[in-house]
Amino acid sequence: MIEVHDFMPVSDAHEDDHRQRLVRRVTGVRGTVTVRMRVDARPDYGRCRSRTDATECGVLIEGDGVRLGLTGTTELTLDETTVQAEFTLHDGDSALFILEVLDDDETPSPDSLDRTATLLDATTAFWRRWLSQSTYTGRWREMVHRSAITLKLLTHEPTGAIIAAPTTSLPELIGGSRNWDYRYVWIRDAAFSLYALLRLGFTDEANAFVRWLSERLGRDGDDSELGPLRVLYDIDGNRPETEFTLDHFSGYRDSKPVRVGNAAVDQLQLDIYGEIIDSVYLFNKYGPGISNDAWSDVVRVVEWVIENWDRVDAGMWEVRDREEANTSSRLMCWVAIERTIRMARQRGLPGDVAGWSAVRDEIYTRIMEDCWNEDLQAFTQTENGDRLDASVLLMPMVKFLSPADPRFLSTLRAVEEHLVTDSLVFRYDPESDGLDGEEGTFSICSFWYVEALTRAGRLDDAQLALEKMFTYANHVGLYAEQVSATGDQVGNFPQAFTHLALISAAINLDRALDGR
Repeated sequence: MIEVHDFMPVSDAHEDDHRQRLVRRVTGVRGTVTVRMRVDARPDYGRCRSRTDATECGVLIEGDGVRLGLTGTTELTLDETTVQAEFTLHDGDSALFILEVLDDDETPSPDSLDRTATLLDATTAFWRRWLSQSTYTGRWREMVHRSAITLKLLTHEPTGAIIAAPTTSLPELIGGSRNWDYRYVWIRDAAFSLYALLRLGFTDEANAFVRWLSERLGRDGDDSELGPLRVLYDIDGNRPETEFTLDHFSGYRDSKPVRVGNAAVDQLQLDIYGEIIDSVYLFNKYGPGISNDAWSDVVRVVEWVIENWDRVDAGMWEVRDREEANTSSRLMCWVAIERTIRMARQRGLPGDVAGWSAVRDEIYTRIMEDCWNEDLQAFTQTENGDRLDASVLLMPMVKFLSPADPRFLSTLRAVEEHLVTDSLVFRYDPESDGLDGEEGTFSICSFWYVEALTRAGRLDDAQLALEKMFTYANHVGLYAEQVSATGDQVGNFPQAFTHLALISAAINLDRALDGR
């Protein structure tokens, strides 16, 4: 038996020579084991081949402008494009390998191998110190803190940008075509992540993201048809490349297509403004407060929302080739205006509070009248619609309705009847989105369901649903986007959306149980 430990070195020192490294330590635990290691680098999504060259201390791997160094404590053999090793481990034996990005004039060095123990100690200390800032001391610390670490790992340290997931095209259905590229910064996902990190006391990450957001508003605030913000950005804050497919790849378990880029960048999604202004409101409340320039950005955004809130859009689920009057978009436009009013009143900030209030109330009335279905006794996915959608569970969470409001309680029952299977929740009836194939239950919706039960006072049901959801995590507490009909995790992995919702659900249920 062997153990394999992988880590990417990081420390609090922020040394100037910090580089991207992947360290692998293989240790013999019991018996004698022969191990084979193979590195086959495929730059540019496998569209070009790499070249390997032996150096004095390791192997240099180059291709398409990428320059990597591989060093190890065992003999490395190579052919034109791959590097291999075969070695035998007994109890207590170990082998080390380090793959790192090199500058143009560098070659592999044994220095990192010699410092592996120091690098591991520094990395462990970094994460322990970072996690010690958490204010969460509740019942589910292991799961909450694992989710917090995951959000931190999805954060681009130089800019503060938070990506949705680090993978592309992991399928929602094995063999299906619902495969998307999530390696970008979705304004919605990042805003929710900011909220989760603030709830746990991680203000540095919140500060960094607000700075990143302010830069986007300052540059992209052109009030175009798609609004002052794009739906998503790359980690450097730029518009992602146009979506295309890699037809030479068969995909994960023969699930085509494999996509690069995401066409959602050209969609109108009105809900993002509610999520981002709600996060700014929380940052203003729990953090150091927003600057005058940031307030000017907020006012510009909310003025655009006031002029555009009643348009049809693709909605938070990014349905392709169809725009509707989505209830979730109306709801989050209400949030955008309502939170702006709160900030203005609480801090005496300048703005047309009376005009904003009139539009806020108009949206409230529209939702209560046009998004309510008397036959279903529930709020529906769209105005004058008959389809249910799990996003309406957000209504009490964003303070639109009291969780004791009869309309919300009735909606919760309808969602349970039509979209919930055990503790798992579908976001909507997938047959209604026009895409081929099935999809699994959405894990963020399952955690929203936990929080809705909590706010409705059904604490035992909420705790049971939460702890059932914990059983779907993998062995290190990570979640993908969805859970399939067979109980497997599907979709891109790990998913920020899922982990931030876990944090919120656990914190609110803890507080409710403590107050019972």
